[in-house]
Amino acid sequence: MSGKEPNMRHNSARRHFLGLSTAAAARIALAAAAMSSSSIAHAKGKAWWKTGGTTPGRGQGNGHSQGHGSQSGGKPMCFLRGTSIMTPTGEVFIEDLQIGDRVETVGGKARAVKWIGRHAYKRSGSSWSDSVVPVRIRRHALGPKAPHRDLYLSPAHALLMDGILIRVKDLVNGTSIAPAPHRETIEYFQIVLDSHDVVLAEGVPAETFLLTANNIEGFMNFGEFARLYPGDQHRAMAPYAPIVGMDSGREHLKALMPRAVRRAFQMREPVSDIYARIASRAGQL
Repeated sequence: MSGKEPNMRHNSARRHFLGLSTAAAARIALAAAAMSSSSIAHAKGKAWWKTGGTTPGRGQGNGHSQGHGSQSGGKPMCFLRGTSIMTPTGEVFIEDLQIGDRVETVGGKARAVKWIGRHAYKRSGSSWSDSVVPVRIRRHALGPKAPHRDLYLSPAHALLMDGILIRVKDLVNGTSIAPAPHRETIEYFQIVLDSHDVVLAEGVPAETFLLTANNIEGFMNFGEFARLYPGDQHRAMAPYAPIVGMDSGREHLKALMPRAVRRAFQMREPVSDIYARIASRAGQL
């Protein structure tokens, strides 16, 4: 990932993507990058603190401990270290955000950071798991100046596009959006707000953490969250927008919505349409 840039743009990030015009063509399975991985202490990308190891930060409330969150099934949905997040005073690298800092949202409202989840993986074998390795969205892959710098997300992290949330792994095309497994260590961060929302990462609308019952324990430093917000561990947030994904080649709606609404989204096949636009644009970069 490129180094930190001293003068980061600030004024135009929201409009960079809200009027997104993107393009695409054939889906390449993210499984092409599938490989065995290791977490900070165990192989195969499994959260090592769930294998019986001692958990740093549990009960310690260490705000500087590293950790990662998972939306479901232990899969991280996070920003890679070095990702710039829009704030009212300009872009800030996610690892530099603190509790209480305000971040801009696509709705135009600046909201306070409730907590930052962290996690780090270290490769001990020759390759990584597809559920852990970051996906790179190339600069301008989604539209003019969107993102305005290469954006790296975990595969399960969702972007807001055409009014729906789509996991980046469902947009992989092997060229403009592709796994980036070359790293020896992977450090992820995630923003927790009072509710699920969408912030601007490198100018692209990307989701914050979607809290569901007990999934906060997917973060390595979740002990801090439990200490600060003891009543929130079992709380479940409503999704900011419908979450649409691919399952065995068929689109499915993951948000809790009436059957008629789910059917309408499935008939539209929005993920396939968006994928096609992005892959078409890839050939123009």
